This record gives sequence, structure tokens and C-alpha cells, in this order.
Amino acid sequence: MKVIGLTGNIASGKSEVSKILSNLGAVVIDMDNIGKDIQRKNKGGVMDKIISTFGNKFIKNGRFDRRAFGNYVFSDKEALSKLNEIMIPVMTEELKKILNDLSKEGIKVVVVDAAILFEAGWDKFADEVWVVYTPKALQLKRLRKRENISEDEALIRIEAQMPIEEKIHRADFVIDNSGDLATVEEQVLQLWNRVKNSI
Repeated sequence: MKVIGLTGNIASGKSEVSKILSNLGAVVIDMDNIGKDIQRKNKGGVMDKIISTFGNKFIKNGRFDRRAFGNYVFSDKEALSKLNEIMIPVMTEELKKILNDLSKEGIKVVVVDAAILFEAGWDKFADEVWVVYTPKALQLKRLRKRENISEDEALIRIEAQMPIEEKIHRADFVIDNSGDLATVEEQVLQLWNRVKNSI
């Protein structure tokens, strides 16, 4: 089984690349969704740990306000680090289990889609890593539009992540998403064909 690690910073178009790969026949593991599922089910007691670490201030009308919490952790590196300490070990175990199950099923190509692929150490599960690159100005524009936030808020979120230059340095292949969708599709298809020919 070939495992591709797919990463890129916020609003880089990584989800678009994931969608293309899924349409081509890859099984995509979306680590963001895995994290949400873990929180929803309180796997490993993560929500208990989050509430005991950060307090009850993000609970509104008996529900956990993910948006307010997200804004908070993205604007505070120490808080983000504490959250990662709670979430990453549980997410890593879940990823190992899913990869093991897919391998037993005889799946040929799996994509691990994760913005924090390197930060979490999940690149060690990948045979190769692809990074999606978008110039900062375009990233900022897309993020502001998508989240309906100010430029300052968008910059805080962008700067909370590992610099894209470092991700590019550590990746095996770079997908340039500064142009249109057709250009991205062409790059992904070339990489996909190379992978398919190698298995």
C-alpha cells in the first residue's frame, strides 16, 4: 500500500487536491475530520482534558463553541501547543488503526490529508509527501473570504502554522496552486500517474 502525505497551510487549496485524488481513486484520510470526530466522541477523554485545561468559557448553552475556541488557540501559540499535546497522541493512534485496516483490505493508494502532517510527525507514515503551495497574498484573500474574518485575524491563523517554506523543503513534491483549477488538476494527475505506475 502506497501512503501519500498531503499537506499545505490554511487556505492553500489542499482540500481541492484531496478531492481530485479521491476522484482519481485514492482513499483519503482527512485528519481534520478525524480530530473533530475524536472530540465529538470524546475518545481518549480529549474533551474532558480540553475543558480541564482551558476551562468552561467555550461552553455556550451546554455546547462547546468550536469557532470561538479555534479563534482562541490560533491566536495563542502556547494554547495551540497545549491543544496539540492533548489531540495528537489520540489522533496518531486513530491514524495507525485506519492505515492498518486499509492495508488489510488491500487498498493500493491512501492519502493522509493533514495541515499539521510534519508538526504531528505523521509524515513518518508516508512513503512520500506532497505539499500544496499558494502565495501568501492569495492565501490571505481566500482565507478572509472563506471564514469571513478580518485581515488581522487571517494573518494570525496563517502565522500560527509552520512556514510554508519549511514544508516545501521537507516535501518530496510541490503542487503550485497559484493559478486556476485546471493547472492544479494537471499537476495532480502527473503525480498520480507516477504513483500508479510504481505500484
